[in-house]
Amino acid sequence: MMLASLGRYIHRRRFFMLGVWLLLIVFGAFGAKQMSKRWFQQFSIPGYSAYETNQKIVHAFHNGEAPPVVLVFRSKGDVTKQRGIQQAVLAAEHANRDSRSSSFFSTGSDAYVSADRHTTFAEVYPPGQNGFGATDPVKKIRSAIRPAIPAGVTVNVTGNQALEDAAGSGGNNGPSILTEALIGGGGALVILLFVFGTIPAIGIPLAVAVGSIFTTFGLVWLVSYLTNVSQIVEFLIALVGLGVAIDYALLMIFRFREELAHGEDVETALVETMTHAGRSVIVSGSTVAVGLLSMIALPLPFIRSIGIAGMLIPAVSVVAAITLLPALLSLLGHRINRLRVMPRRIVEHPDSDTGFWNRWAGLVMRHPLPVAAAGLAVVGVLVYYGAHLNPARAQAKDLPGSGDAIVGRQALADAGLSPGVMEPFVVLVHGGKPQRVAARLRTVDGVTGAVAPSAWRRGDLALVEAFPDRDGSASGTRHTIGRVKDALPSNASLGGVAPEDRDFVHAVYGNFPYALGFVILLSFVLLARAFRSLILPLKAVILNLVSLAAAYGIVVFVFQYGHGSHRIWGVNATGVIQSWIPLMVFAFLFGLSMDYEVFMLTRMREVYDETGETPRAVRVGLARTGKLVTSAALVLMFAFFVLSTSPGIDVKEFGTALAAGIIFDATIIRALLVPALMRLLGRWNWWLPKWAAVPLRTRASAPLPESA
Repeated sequence: MMLASLGRYIHRRRFFMLGVWLLLIVFGAFGAKQMSKRWFQQFSIPGYSAYETNQKIVHAFHNGEAPPVVLVFRSKGDVTKQRGIQQAVLAAEHANRDSRSSSFFSTGSDAYVSADRHTTFAEVYPPGQNGFGATDPVKKIRSAIRPAIPAGVTVNVTGNQALEDAAGSGGNNGPSILTEALIGGGGALVILLFVFGTIPAIGIPLAVAVGSIFTTFGLVWLVSYLTNVSQIVEFLIALVGLGVAIDYALLMIFRFREELAHGEDVETALVETMTHAGRSVIVSGSTVAVGLLSMIALPLPFIRSIGIAGMLIPAVSVVAAITLLPALLSLLGHRINRLRVMPRRIVEHPDSDTGFWNRWAGLVMRHPLPVAAAGLAVVGVLVYYGAHLNPARAQAKDLPGSGDAIVGRQALADAGLSPGVMEPFVVLVHGGKPQRVAARLRTVDGVTGAVAPSAWRRGDLALVEAFPDRDGSASGTRHTIGRVKDALPSNASLGGVAPEDRDFVHAVYGNFPYALGFVILLSFVLLARAFRSLILPLKAVILNLVSLAAAYGIVVFVFQYGHGSHRIWGVNATGVIQSWIPLMVFAFLFGLSMDYEVFMLTRMREVYDETGETPRAVRVGLARTGKLVTSAALVLMFAFFVLSTSPGIDVKEFGTALAAGIIFDATIIRALLVPALMRLLGRWNWWLPKWAAVPLRTRASAPLPESA
């Protein structure tokens, strides 16, 4: 009744509502401009040992949070006899103020020299904090070191930052957030062209998306005065906001045009649209918001900020869908079907009850077991791969690209030097003798060398550098980290990039079960009340988890195992998936996938309440929402695929996981498994006993037996 009243109010006050939204868009545009200076660009995991140690190092030495730049020197003779290399290392150190360096020439340690003594390396630790806004030190170092190289010596500048630059994730060589949004909007425009075929129907979803995106930016600007907001939210607002707003607009427009086609006047059509589709939008938006809100259970400030600010994306999209969109529909009325630019026969079947989706629904109702078996077979394969997900940082050897950094990486490998020099351990020693700590670390299994440079002292603080025998992101390094910690005296603590990365994984996935439990429980309660059933929300939650595992399986198959990643993106098999990606994919995909479940089940529940027949409810619900769900999924898939074209392996993995997960969910899960399982469950789909209905504050549902 409330939504019906809102629909009537908006119909009579449509110009007022449009004026309100115009002001909100102007406010949002202003807020978006202000947010360009307020994004939180750091990653922090307070309370964790390696992070706290690194922060103490940064405070005392003004560097050490970011991984070092690695200089690789080679000569035909004994490279340690080339004393001019020390001047080159100092030139590289001075290229970025407040840097520090270590090498054979400053320590006398053979840990920096290859066995044949033709190759040596130096570490240059750049200043400042690590994060989105960190200055790239590599270009300055390259410019400073070239003129200082002695004759007969070659040098390559490599290291994590240089390798990421070579892979395309450094600098500004990827599309901007505005460009990505425009590309995503262009793809959505093409899809909407084939969905609706008329200019007004195409324009309304895009107008709603613009209103939602700008207003969300404005609200996030206000939130930024209460808590730091990660810069990741900027990309999520533009792309997720675009997809979600268009999804909800599609649902509303589909229902509005259907009501008009049944001969209703504009106000009645609008009221019916608000009553049914509007309710679906609210339930859908709530599930997306719950998924994002779950991230507050994680003890990482920047992830919590993503959850709090990201929750505004579906919230604003819902408000736009039930206020701005009805005002536009009321204004256009029957003109929504005018200005056709695509032939009617291409974009829609004249009767949804005799079109493709009706025929498909009939097939599923006649053969639910074979359809369910086929869907489960596909799901089983992907879930198998998803179970092998290895969340960690990509190893240096797996980063793609070409140029100086890649040559330097290969030079280290050819010389037999450990890839662990890319991410050395750094130990902070309070008082005492750091040389003794270094000597103790040299005896630890998995450590190839450890030194205590004399220049690395500030008062009673000193640093010790140790090199693991494998890449800092390799699975075996975690055991080395544990052994190093056990070997340290009480006045020393372990820092460095690799230990901090391990702390990040523990912080996220140690608390992940709490986030998962929060989402499952709250989603179940929301859906149980919305559909007056205990079975439907249970099925929805289980299938969503299955869909999520399948999405993980896709990204594991493509990137972790490398099946197609090199051909499409030029990325070798990584052996891992970037550690933050499974968490973010869960937060967004769980809620977005639930959108389609809500769209379908709302229509099925409506038909069942009218007829009391499960097969008819499932068939009509699928026939009426099949095109809607696939169209909405295509819009989101395109938006996320655009994200995968951004530089950086992690963003490619994230975009691909979301794009593939969305389209997989809309096809295999919603078009096969959902209707087939509902047909098999029969009357039990609608079961809600009184003892459960009372706390949910809704009516009980005890369906009568029905014929097969």
